Amino acid sequence: MREVDVMGVRVEMPSNQPIVLLREVSGERYLPIWIGAVEATAIAFAQQGVVPPRPLTHDLLKDVLAATGNELTEVRITEVKDGVFFATLVFGSGAEVSARPSDSIALALRTGTRIVCSEEVLDLAGLAVPAEQEDEVERFREFLDQVSPDDFESR
Repeated sequence: MREVDVMGVRVEMPSNQPIVLLREVSGERYLPIWIGAVEATAIAFAQQGVVPPRPLTHDLLKDVLAATGNELTEVRITEVKDGVFFATLVFGSGAEVSARPSDSIALALRTGTRIVCSEEVLDLAGLAVPAEQEDEVERFREFLDQVSPDDFESR
């Protein structure tokens, strides 16, 4: 397993489909995962520190974990089959729960939990970005700084 950071979310054109972009912490691979608009908004809210007046689903789950004394210790992106990604939530009790990566990432950002990805997934779906292409990644980061969660609302 390799630790990854969440770079952000964006809408991929021309499909108008949101993606979350992960980056290998100690490497040069990026992992784009296509996600739903609601999950993109949840991830963007967490990254921007937006606190809704009432808890959204991922906020609620975080509160339930805290209230019951459970700790989310790790989010694992475990496999990809036919373009569909799978993840596992790992809890302090040793329990593991299958989940979508988008929901897992949204929860991890709210709880400060580390996210790891299997080497096989990175080998299969990861994109190596050589140093000379880092300026394109920097443009993506600039885009992320300017994007609003409202940009991911369904129209």
